Amino acid sequence: MSIKKKAAKSVSRTVAKAALVPVPTQPQANSKSNVRARRRSLRLHGTIARDLGVLIVSGRYKPGDLLNGEIAASGRLHVSRGAYREAVRILAAKGLVESRPKVGTRVSRQERWHLLDPDVLAWIFEFEPDETLLTSLFELRKIVEPQAAALAAKRRSEADLQVMRTALETMAKHTLAVEAGRNADHDFHSTLLRASGNVFLVSLTSGVGAAISWTTIFKQRESPLARDPLPDHWRVYDAVAASDSAGASKAMESLVDLAFLDTKNARKAKSKAGR
Repeated sequence: MSIKKKAAKSVSRTVAKAALVPVPTQPQANSKSNVRARRRSLRLHGTIARDLGVLIVSGRYKPGDLLNGEIAASGRLHVSRGAYREAVRILAAKGLVESRPKVGTRVSRQERWHLLDPDVLAWIFEFEPDETLLTSLFELRKIVEPQAAALAAKRRSEADLQVMRTALETMAKHTLAVEAGRNADHDFHSTLLRASGNVFLVSLTSGVGAAISWTTIFKQRESPLARDPLPDHWRVYDAVAASDSAGASKAMESLVDLAFLDTKNARKAKSKAGR
């Protein structure tokens, strides 16, 4: 089944579920009811945003495509105009669409997408990520993380080392096949970026962390990891702990290269399985 068909099928299922959520038309009688109604509304427009976002990043909707108008779309999805409007605002904030008076809402060019937004990354990895995007993502990691490791080797504190060591021990205990292990992996990389002491590198923590998390999940979606990446992480840690900047950079570069190779192999396996 093609990516587009999978995306469309997923969206139809999700929107069908969303259509069952009641849309409040009258003020609720008490504050608890208002809170519950608000939560339902938040879930609803978040679901719509996710469904449309997946269609956009998977290529089902192309840059320049005009989305349905607010009235038509809300009627087709059986949701309130307000819920659909909020969903479009979410997408606009992430750079995926542009809304203009008398023109409507169009899908933005890819260069305008906030590709490191955790939600956008999640939508990209919902199915099989575009090969060019995947390559670009690892190119970014290879530019950022080895330099961050080199700086961390000079600037890390004992507290940073403790957090990183605990993260690696947790990864060893749980493995990356479970959430606890993946969270520990995220902690390791996030702490390394913070230990660089560079506020601009630190600002990339959310995006880089999300990229690592989603590629890890993607690599194991069809089958367990064929290779244990934990030794790669320990080599980075050992170099940072030894204040070896060159060694830390080299170890991190190798870690990213091997992670990219694992991801490409997983993508090939997934493509073969889908034939």
